[in-house]
Amino acid sequence: MKFSIITLFPEVFDPILNSSILKRAQKKGLVEFELINLRDFGEGRHQVVDDRPYGGGAGMILKPDVLSLALKKSKVKSQKSKVILTSASGKSYKQKKARDFSKLDHLIIICGHYEGVDQRFIDKYVDEEISIGDYVLTGGEIPAMTIVDSVTRLISGVLEKPEAIEEESFSYGLLEYPHYTRPEQFEGEKVPDVLLSGNHGEIKKWRGQKALEKTKRIRPDLIIQKD
Repeated sequence: MKFSIITLFPEVFDPILNSSILKRAQKKGLVEFELINLRDFGEGRHQVVDDRPYGGGAGMILKPDVLSLALKKSKVKSQKSKVILTSASGKSYKQKKARDFSKLDHLIIICGHYEGVDQRFIDKYVDEEISIGDYVLTGGEIPAMTIVDSVTRLISGVLEKPEAIEEESFSYGLLEYPHYTRPEQFEGEKVPDVLLSGNHGEIKKWRGQKALEKTKRIRPDLIIQKD
């Protein structure tokens, strides 16, 4: 799978894309990351990429013509591709969306910046606007990293143990059950007896119950959505 990331700050991606699982995924040939510097397509000596909004208002707007040139650089060829824009105005990003994206051949991520993006560009070229939460960041780079990381780990062959993505938070509409490891005793607290029993049927039942309890306590909204 190929990721193309259009950004004003390509340098901030290097430590993330070249570390841990993302680095290994590249070495295996399972993913390809393309960083496109929006500034390279800016106008004039100062490579201007933004301008003041028509109608007045605070902030600057990313120019549609500059974005269009940068998008063409990504060379979208596959029908199994999407162009997304990271935006506080977008749809909330969920695990299901990450799974949908992981089935694509090519995902193009445009990192929003400044006050926003010219709506004409969005209407013509953007398939979806994505938000990672109900808050505003200084730019779309961190959301883009979040999307890349969450999607890459779902691609077949990336994780050494495929079952790692089967029983985790949001897989079944619930948060993941609690985990325990050695030592068996920690500061007066003991690992639950059922996990030491070797009875896999009871362990599965216990985990399902604890996942439901945890979700009700921390994210009751997920229960409401599930119902």
